[in-house]
Amino acid sequence: MEKIAFLGLGHMGAPMARQLLGSGHPLTVWNRTAAKAEPLVAGGARLAASPAEAVRDADVVVTMLAGPAALDAVADAIVPELRPGVRWVEMSTVGPDAVKELAARLKDGVTLVDAPVMGSTDRAAAGQLGILAGGETAAVEHVLARFGTVTRTGPLGSGAALKLVVNAAVLGGVALVAEALVLANALGLDEDTARTALAGGPIGGAVGRAFAEGVHFETALAAKDMDLATSVARLPAMEAVSAHFRRAAADPATAHADIAQAVARIRNF
Repeated sequence: MEKIAFLGLGHMGAPMARQLLGSGHPLTVWNRTAAKAEPLVAGGARLAASPAEAVRDADVVVTMLAGPAALDAVADAIVPELRPGVRWVEMSTVGPDAVKELAARLKDGVTLVDAPVMGSTDRAAAGQLGILAGGETAAVEHVLARFGTVTRTGPLGSGAALKLVVNAAVLGGVALVAEALVLANALGLDEDTARTALAGGPIGGAVGRAFAEGVHFETALAAKDMDLATSVARLPAMEAVSAHFRRAAADPATAHADIAQAVARIRNF
C-alpha cells in the first residue's frame, strides 16, 4: 500500500487527515504542535518528529498549512527528502504564485498537484469538501476522493487561483452582510426582520455564513486570503473587505475566532 504523509493538523488538517485513517494506507502525520496529533496517533497514525522524517518514506505527501510562509518553511525541510515518483498534494490556500515557485524547487520525478478545498471544518469532518485540483491529478485522485468531491480545474496553479476567487467572494459577501445590517440599524429597522429578508434574497448564503456556528474559518487566515486576492488585481471593493478583516485579525479577541465573530467587529467599525 502507498504510504501517505500528512503535514499540518490545524482546524482543517486534523479532520482531513482522519479521513485517511480508514483508507488502509499507512499514515504518518506531522504538526508543529505535536499534541494536536494525539487523536490521530490513537487512531493508528504514526507521528513524525519533523517534516523531513514524515516524508522520507512517503509515496504521497499532503500539506495543509496556514499560508505561503508556512509552506515555504516546510518545503525547505522536505524538498531534499522527496524521492522520484513521490506525488505532493498541496492543499493550503497560498495562491498560484506560491504553487509555481514550489514546483520550480522540486527535483525531476516529483509530481506536484495543487488542491485547495472549499468548505469548513464541518464538511472536512464529514469527508464532504469540494476539492479544486490543478495539475496532473490522475495519480492522486483516489486520495483526494477521501476528502470530498474533486473538480479538475486545469493546469498546475489553477486550483490555487480558483480558491482565491471563491474565498474572495465568500468573505466579500460576509462583510457586505455585516454592513447591510449597519444600514438596517441606521434606518431604524428591526434587526431580525432585516436579517430574515437578507437571508431570503440572493445573498442568503453569505447571511448563513456570517452567523454560522460549529464551523471554523480563522479570521487571521481570512485576512491572509484577502491580501493574496487583492495583490493580484485592482479590486477596490475587495480592498475595503480586506481592510475589514485585517482590523479584525489585529484584535486578539477575534484574530483566531471564526469569521462569524468578525461580523460584530466589522459592524462596530
